[in-house]
Amino acid sequence: MPTPAESLPPPEATAATPALSRLVKALILLAASACLVLALLLLGATHSDPYTQATLELVGSSGNGGRLFRLNCAGCHGLAAQGLVGPNLHGVSRRKNDRQLIQQVVSGRTPPMPRFQPEPQAMADLLAFLHSLPS
Repeated sequence: MPTPAESLPPPEATAATPALSRLVKALILLAASACLVLALLLLGATHSDPYTQATLELVGSSGNGGRLFRLNCAGCHGLAAQGLVGPNLHGVSRRKNDRQLIQQVVSGRTPPMPRFQPEPQAMADLLAFLHSLPS
């Protein structure tokens, strides 16, 4: 049976463990802080984007948006927005807010979606069409 002194870790191991623990905690805190700063910067950029602001100030026509959709989007999302290469867009306005939808269309964030930036009125029309799709 080991004596109490034999069951203790060596002194250098116990000294390194708290320092390592503090380093890990500091790195986690630093990473979380960086994520928060990045999220705030992205949110601020979205709110101050003149194109997005101009689009959101307009009232869209779902009929015009439907025509725009059929010309530019239906090849990937299907004529009824049911999804083909691109995802099904039914209920998309419940999953994403208008700012997110605008940014998705403009940035083409998820390949193979191309970047597409219509005039603000056309984008407002497209939003109106997306809102008119059943869930």
